[in-house]
This record gives sequence, C-alpha cells and structure tokens, in this order.
Amino acid sequence: MPVFRYKVRDKFGKQSTGLMGGDSRDAIASHFEAMGYTPITIEVEEDVKESALLGKRKKIKREDMNIFNRQLVTMIKAGLPLLASLNSLEKQTSSPTLRNIIKDIIKDIEGGSSFSQALKKHPTVFNDLYVNTIKGGEMGGALDIVLERLADLSEHEADNIQKIKSATRYPIITISVLVIGFSVLVTFVVPKFTSIFDQFEGQLPLPTRILIGINYLITNYWYAIIGVGAISFFAGKKYINTKQGRRVWDRIKLKMPVFGTLIFMLTMSRFTRITAIMIRSGVPILAILDMVSGTTGNVLISEAIRDVLKSVNEGKSMAEPMAKSKVFSPMVVQMVAIGEETGQLDDLLFRVSEYYDSQADYIIKNLTTMIEPILIVTLGCVVLLLALAIFLPMWNMISLIKK
Repeated sequence: MPVFRYKVRDKFGKQSTGLMGGDSRDAIASHFEAMGYTPITIEVEEDVKESALLGKRKKIKREDMNIFNRQLVTMIKAGLPLLASLNSLEKQTSSPTLRNIIKDIIKDIEGGSSFSQALKKHPTVFNDLYVNTIKGGEMGGALDIVLERLADLSEHEADNIQKIKSATRYPIITISVLVIGFSVLVTFVVPKFTSIFDQFEGQLPLPTRILIGINYLITNYWYAIIGVGAISFFAGKKYINTKQGRRVWDRIKLKMPVFGTLIFMLTMSRFTRITAIMIRSGVPILAILDMVSGTTGNVLISEAIRDVLKSVNEGKSMAEPMAKSKVFSPMVVQMVAIGEETGQLDDLLFRVSEYYDSQADYIIKNLTTMIEPILIVTLGCVVLLLALAIFLPMWNMISLIKK
C-alpha cells in the first residue's frame, strides 16, 4: 500500500501537510473530505522507507508498540544512550516488522538525522502526534520525560480497549447464543411441528404462523437474505465514508444509549490528555490543536476543535469557542478558561482527563449491569414466542381430540 504526502485546507483556509497510507489518491481525498478538509495536493511519497509500507501491510500489534515505548523509556532513564537503547530493542523485539523499522531508524540517526526526523519517515507506525511530541522533547532536552508520557498514554489507551472488550464479552456471547439457538429451532424444530399441525383443520395461532413464515424465508430465500444483508452492509459502509454520511454516523454514535456517553468521555479524555502532554513537551498550541483535530475519530468533535484553532489563531482564547460549540462540557470550558488565566493549562487538562477516565471506568464496569435488563427482556420475548408458537397449537389439538 503506497504512502502519500498530502496538503489539505480546512474550512477556515488553514493548510496542513503530512503523510498517510492509502489505497489510492481518491481514497485519501475521500478520507479528508469526510473530515471536513479540502484536498489541495496528494502525491506519492518516494522518500518513505519500504519498512513503513511493510508496517502498513503488516500492522504492528499494540502490545509490541507498548513494550517498545516502555523499554526505550527504561533504558534512557537508566542513562543508556539513544542509539545503544535502539540497538538493544532491535535485538529483543519479537515483531519482524518493528525490527526492520528500528534498523532504519538507527541508520538514519547514525547518518545525522535526529530521532524525530528518523521517526517521521515511518508515518504508518509513528503518527504526527508522536513525532512532534518527541521533537518537543528533543528541543527541551527532556526526551526521557516525553517518552514516558507517550508510553503512559499508549498503555492507558490499551487498558481502556481491554476494559471495553471485557465488559462487552458477556453481552456478545449471550446475543450470539440467542441468535444461533433461535435459528436452529426455526430451521430444524419448527418444520417437524408444522407437519403435525397440518393434519388438523383450522387456522394456526399467530405466533406459530410467524415462526413458520420465518422458516419459509430462511429455507427458500436464504441467498436473497444474505445478498440483501451484504449489499446493505457495503452500501452503508460506503455512505459512512462520505462527508454527510460520516457526520450522520458520528452523531448517531454520540446519541446511542450508554455507548454514546462512553464514546464521548473516552474521546474527551484522549483529547485533554494528549493536549496536556504536548503542551508540557513544548509543542505550540496551534500545532497541537491542528494535529489533535484529526485524531478524535469523530467529525463533530474535530470541527469543534478546529473552531477553537481558528479562535486561537486570531489571538483569542480557547474557552470562548469551546462554550459556543456545545460539544465540550461546562467543566472542560471552565478548566480551560482558568488554565489560560493562570498559565496552568496542562495541569488542569490532566485533571479533566482523569475525571473523564474515572467516569468512563464507572460506565465500563457497570456496562454489563446496564445491558443485562435489555438482554433479559429480549430473551424472555423470544422464549415466549417459541413457547406460544409450539404449545398453543398443541392445546388446540388436545381440545379437538377430546371432542
């Protein structure tokens, strides 16, 4: 998969450049249009290492990157030079793709490049946020501190993903078993009862007719069901990749019961934490907002951040456009306003991030409890439908036999 160097413009006229992997120029253009940017130029980047392309085809596991970050921090804090640390990591890593990338980074540093410049040649592995934070640490002489913050951030995000997987495992298993069980009963059990019921005159009860109808559709039109499902899936995916579709989908995600609140809190936590880390690393606030706006994963929140960027670019405060956007909570707006006045914006953003983390943890821990009533009601309705569909005709048969 090729890597492209892009130049795009937001709705305020501010231009941004960078590197991104993609299938084609059109795919890259569609991605930025969905995020509200206007592509200016998108060209194949010739100066990107082959290992960066390999890193895109063979994605490096999050666990391997976490280990790389943490071990590099440990070695540098122990007083080991950067090159010696990288050489040691190149021998220790179990990922062939990451090993090749580390080799390229070592060669570039030995050739006179800085650490951040060497990382920048591998955009599919080290994004702009990572590279610019490292660059700030190099300029401020605090590379070990910056690396530790990045390692903490990476581990924190991995921990959140693991918590969500653990919390949703039970509902997913329950729903899967329910769907499989229902399909087996409708496909194999109901037909046997149908042949018995057909021997008796009279109209079958509604629940029975519903199950027989479902069985008829599955048995005779299974190919159409699969085809319609596949077409709907790909059509929906294509629509979501458009600018309007992405906005609609992101709005739906934020309004979903339980999950919408969780998505918003995790996004806000990430935004405030990354912003705080980069401020402490010496990265200019305009560069921070420009980079963070493209990493939220939600168009609505990204647009709100770009509004803040425009305000700051015009010499205004961050808090005012945040309040107007109605995306940021009053607490975030208040903390930002106080941080701007006192010069402690990074400290207060870290506190906001910790608050959102605690709220997200509460939702994740209680996710099963929140979803369980819905599962119980759904399961009860399915069991009731099956029971009525099978036993109502049997009672009718018994009544006819007695007569």
